[in-house]
This record gives sequence, structure tokens and C-alpha cells, in this order.
Amino acid sequence: MICAIVLAAGESRRMGSQKLLLPFGATTVIAHIVDQLTRSAVDEVYVVVGHEGYRIEEELAGQPLTIVTNPSYKSGMLSSVRRGLDALPERCDAAMVALGDQPSITADLVDEMIGAFDSTDKGILVPIYCGKRGHPIVFSASYREEILTHYDGVGLRGLLEAHPEDISELNVATPSVLADMDSPNDYRREVTSHEERTHEKRAKESEQNDTG
Repeated sequence: MICAIVLAAGESRRMGSQKLLLPFGATTVIAHIVDQLTRSAVDEVYVVVGHEGYRIEEELAGQPLTIVTNPSYKSGMLSSVRRGLDALPERCDAAMVALGDQPSITADLVDEMIGAFDSTDKGILVPIYCGKRGHPIVFSASYREEILTHYDGVGLRGLLEAHPEDISELNVATPSVLADMDSPNDYRREVTSHEERTHEKRAKESEQNDTG
């Protein structure tokens, strides 16, 4: 059983406003990401909130997920990862840590990663695009206590550096694994990319209908 931890606690300082609630397609950035995860093979979704957490919780009301509050969100991303891990039930065999500001992630990509993780004997799976590691990452629940007690100041990068022999790298065909969203320019890039993908999808569906 794989549980997703969505990191949605940051302050969005470079964006100038709560970036997770910015419009994205027919919804918002965070709602779009959660929708992709709930449509995927992920079994349960946990969203860790902090800054303006009440607004994100309201936005996600009614979704099949669990909200986890991180009162220490200002101390960094690792604190949110730890809060998420604390909230996971024992039945979770592995965790996928996803960024709340990475809206180009799709259900198909998540399924590809889960399939790769299930088929490897490694305890950590990292997506690779053009030689660069990105997110989300998946790791075995056997690393839970280690993450809860180690890697202050370095975050999950410390886990990867400590266990290079247990990492499986998955080469993916999309740059979305590298595309988080910190600034207004990043946001405009992600919106444009989403609009292009939506247009291409509709064009293919129309073509299939015409030939069908």
C-alpha cells in the first residue's frame, strides 16, 4: 500500500500570494495535484498544511484525503515530511512525497512510478529527466524512523546520499518532475504548459472521434 504525502505548508514568499490557490485549469494548483493523485494508483492521500492552512483545507473540502497540520512549517520542508510520516497508518508500505507546487505531475506519471517501485528490489525510487533527479520520490516505510530522526538541515537529500545503493532511478519522458513553481514566471510557464497539453489532448480525442 502506497500513501502520498503532499507538501502544502510553505509561505509562497517569492510568489507574493498563496500559490497553491492560484487558478489552474478549471480549478486551483493544489486541487489539481490532489485530483491527479486520487485518480492514480496511490491508495491514500495526506496533505500537510501550514501557512494559510485553513484556506487550503477549505479548497480541498470533500476530497478523499486527510489534512495534516504542521505548526512548525517555518522550520522547513523536512518538518512537513515528518508530520506526514507521523500521520501515515501502519498499513502504508511505502510513501510518495509530492510537492504541492508541481501541477504538471499527472496520474499517468504517478502510476508509472508506482509500477516501477513495485517491480524493483530497491527501497527508494527517484524520477530522472535529462540526467536530473526530481519529484515526487517514493521510499519504503522501513525508512520512516530514519527520516524522523535524521537529516536536519539537508532534508530528504540526506536520505538519498546515505543510501545510494538502495536507489532506483526511473527515466521519465516529461520535464514535469523538475518543474516546481516558486515565482510568477514559473506559474505562467506551468499554466501555458497545461493549456498546451489540454489542447493537444482535445485535438487527439476529436481526431479519434472523427475516424471512429
